[in-house]
Amino acid sequence: MIDERIGALLAQVREGAPEAAERLWHAARAAGGPLISAGPDGTSLVTFVWRGEAAAATVCWGVEATLARVPGTDLWHATVALPSRLRTLYYLGHGAAGSPQTASGTGVTHIDPLNPRTVAFPRDPGDPTDRDGFASLLELPDAPPEPWLSGPPVPAGPREQVEVPSAALGGVRRVTVHRPAHEPIRGANVLVVFDGHLAQAVLCVPELVDRLVAAGRIPPAVVLYVHIEDARRDRELGSTPEYTEFVARELIPWARTEYGVTTDPARAGLAGASLGGLTAAHIALAAPDVFGRALSHSGSFWRAGPAGEPEWLTRQYATRPRADLRLYLDVGDRETGPGPAGAAPQVDVNRRLRDVLLAKGYPLDYREYLGGHDYVNWRRLFPDALTGLFGR
Repeated sequence: MIDERIGALLAQVREGAPEAAERLWHAARAAGGPLISAGPDGTSLVTFVWRGEAAAATVCWGVEATLARVPGTDLWHATVALPSRLRTLYYLGHGAAGSPQTASGTGVTHIDPLNPRTVAFPRDPGDPTDRDGFASLLELPDAPPEPWLSGPPVPAGPREQVEVPSAALGGVRRVTVHRPAHEPIRGANVLVVFDGHLAQAVLCVPELVDRLVAAGRIPPAVVLYVHIEDARRDRELGSTPEYTEFVARELIPWARTEYGVTTDPARAGLAGASLGGLTAAHIALAAPDVFGRALSHSGSFWRAGPAGEPEWLTRQYATRPRADLRLYLDVGDRETGPGPAGAAPQVDVNRRLRDVLLAKGYPLDYREYLGGHDYVNWRRLFPDALTGLFGR
C-alpha cells in the first residue's frame, strides 16, 4: 500500500528519473506529514516520509512502523493502514528509544519535521532531574471530539504550590493545590492527582475540572497535584507502604486542616496514569477509610510485589475482602508490547485486573480506547471518568 499522491514519484525515483527525489520531498513538505488518504473498511492510509542519513528509521510510540530507504537516495518512507478514528502520539527514531528532548526535528529520536502539530512535555521547573519532551500528534479524520478542551471560558480556580512535610518519605513534597472558583471549599470533595506537573501541563486537568464544575457535572473539589522528581518516580510510585502512608495519613489530614476538605471517603479520590494509575488503585485498596474512588489511565499493573511476584496488586484485589470502592480503568488497544523486563503487555494486565474487580463485585467503569500509552487519549477520557466517579 502507498499513498497515491507519492506512488508515482516513488516509481520515478526508483527508475532514476532526474530530480525525482527532490520532487517527492517537496510534495511531502507541501502536503504536510504524515500523508493521509482514505483506506478500506474505515481505515486511513498513513504515509510517513523522512529525509536524512541513518542506519535505520522507525516510527515509535502510538504507531510502530519501519521506514524503507529508497535505493540511491536519502529518502525514507512507510505506509500503514490505521483506524480512521485514531488519535495518538509518535516520533521518529534511529536506533534509539525515548521521546525527543527538543522540537528541532533532528537527533537520534525526533519529532516528524513535516508535521506542524507537536505536543510538548515541558520539564517541571522544580525538578532538577526532569527534562523537556516532545512528540508529534497524529489525528486521523474520524478521531472523536474533545468537547471539554474548548468552548467559552469559565472561571478558573486559583492554584498555589506548597510544600507538605512527610515523615514517611523523609522530607517535604511539592503539591499544587487547585481550589474551586468562587465556591466555598469547606467540606468540598478532594482529588489527589499523581505526576502533578504533567497532569497540569499536558493533561489539562485544572481546565477540565473547572469546566466540569462550571457545567454542574461534578461538585466543587479541591485537587491536590502531587509532584514527584523523575529520579524518585520509579522507586516511590506503585505499591510502596511509605507512599501510601504519605498520601493517606499525612497529605489528606493536612488538606483537611488547611482547606477543610471532606472526611467522607466516597467523596475523596485518587487519579493517575501509568505508574500513577497503579498508585491510585493501590492506595485506594490500602486505605478505603480515606478514599472511595480511584481513576487509572493505562495503569502499570504488571508491577511486581515485594517478593517479586508479577501483577501483585491484581493478586491483592483478588485475595482481600471487597472494599467500599468505585473504580475507573482504561487502557489503549495498541498497548500490546511487552512491559519492562519482559512483563506482560499493559492491555493484558489491565484486562486481568478488570476481570478480578468484576468477579469481586466492585463498581467499575472499564474502557479500551483506540490508541497507545499516550496523553492525548487520557486527556480526552478524563472528563467522563471523573464524572462517572463523582458526578451529581
